[in-house]
Amino acid sequence: MKFTTFSAAAIAGLMAANTAAAELVIPDLSYRTGPYAAGGIPFSDGYQDYFALLNARDGGIGGEPVRIVECETGYNTEKGVECYEATKGEGALVYQPLSTGITYQLIPKATADGIPIHTLGYGRTSAAEGEVFNWVFNYPGNYWDAASVAVNYLLDENGGDLSGKTIALVYHNSAYGKEPIRTLEELSAKHGFTLSTLAVDHPGQEQKSQWLQIRRERPDYVVMWGWGVMNQVAVQEAANVGFPMENFIGNWWAGAEHDVTPAGAAADGYKSLNMNRIQDYPVLDEIQTMVVDAGLAAGAGDNLGKVLYVRGMYAAMLAAEAIAKAQEIHGVSDITPAMMRDGMEALEITEARMTELGMGGIGPEFSVNCQNHGGSGEGLVQQWNAADGVFVPLTDFIAPDDSVIDPLITEDAMAFAAENNITPGCL
Repeated sequence: MKFTTFSAAAIAGLMAANTAAAELVIPDLSYRTGPYAAGGIPFSDGYQDYFALLNARDGGIGGEPVRIVECETGYNTEKGVECYEATKGEGALVYQPLSTGITYQLIPKATADGIPIHTLGYGRTSAAEGEVFNWVFNYPGNYWDAASVAVNYLLDENGGDLSGKTIALVYHNSAYGKEPIRTLEELSAKHGFTLSTLAVDHPGQEQKSQWLQIRRERPDYVVMWGWGVMNQVAVQEAANVGFPMENFIGNWWAGAEHDVTPAGAAADGYKSLNMNRIQDYPVLDEIQTMVVDAGLAAGAGDNLGKVLYVRGMYAAMLAAEAIAKAQEIHGVSDITPAMMRDGMEALEITEARMTELGMGGIGPEFSVNCQNHGGSGEGLVQQWNAADGVFVPLTDFIAPDDSVIDPLITEDAMAFAAENNITPGCL
């Protein structure tokens, strides 16, 4: 596989001397350093390794090799924007920022430049409204979906009735962490539970006061919107104050191995959402043989099969399938970013296709269209088994409450359209 890993400045310098080539360019705005590296590294490894597999096994996609351009952001919004500016001229087909802060900054830039963005289960939730956000996609689900899935799971656990219950939201004090609050407020009003919110400042190492408050107020459940070091600190603090792990549920960015292993046996029973299943997929054996063992892996190969590695691989699969769809639609293999957008908007992921790709059941079936850039919104609940060192799925995919989510998405998207003089419509 062709890899390019440089700083933003180095990429900008290389671009001036770079000659056009028939290849599919995929930037990777990674973060292998800083307090969020524990999540950034396995995701980036999985994202890059899947494209490496396609190059090694298939000669790329539709006969065109994939070239990854990795640029380190450190999960810093300013650096993320710099990486975008430095890489977009390389023929970038799609951006996966893996940061809500970076995503918010890139939406107007990428829209003006005509380059699609895919924010897999993160970013700006209302970007699911495709007639306003023509160039942004957040399938297979978004943060508001995740909040609703968590509440639907708790409803099922309580015989369909949460009235009189208390749910505390412990959230990263950023655009990312604040995303689910409005949805949870609406769901609180609908189902009669009391919602309390506790913000945790970046990077999340100081949480004692929040967990002492939880110990005093004794909510029935704690839901967490965390990332990076914040997650493992929260799990440890929950154990310190004796909060029952089975009543502690993280979102799908707070449910990886590194979030729970530092707490040891005390983390046993912790739950989280997941947008994709974790199991021994045949495609992982192919990656082991044709990528890791062949010396083509993005990392050391030690993240293969872990929660966020599989999610990165899943994100790459969705990008690759959109590329193939774009090639099919336009009848050319060397597609442009505009053609890539068309492929993303016509994407259909079926169980048969996932099985054919060696990852049957990895995610929900869904399709994308002009109006819906968000997919099905489904997620499952998993639980940490400390003895075996694995997350065990407790549920199948759970659907969100679209009667609550859809009006919120429309309201926010139309407000964005009005503020930015956008006339909603299909491209």
